[in-house]
Amino acid sequence: MSITAERKQALVTEYATKAGDTGSPEVQVAILTERITNLTDHFKTHAKDHHSRRGLLKLVNERRRLLDYLKRKENGRYASLIQRLGIRK
Repeated sequence: MSITAERKQALVTEYATKAGDTGSPEVQVAILTERITNLTDHFKTHAKDHHSRRGLLKLVNERRRLLDYLKRKENGRYASLIQRLGIRK
């Protein structure tokens, strides 16, 4: 359900806005999207895992807040991130 350190580092290098960037909204949203994808696949085989479902909802809400912030501050970065990740909205 969690992502490996190698995958997380790959996401950081792919979505970083500058060298050493680990906290920008783009990086955070990319990592959250990966975790959400993994949990969604988990629920295909474990439909009654309601404790993890609550965690999934928290991740989705956190990603939504970060995306709303990015849309409010810099709409161009928001649009490019949505397109790169393949998230609808």
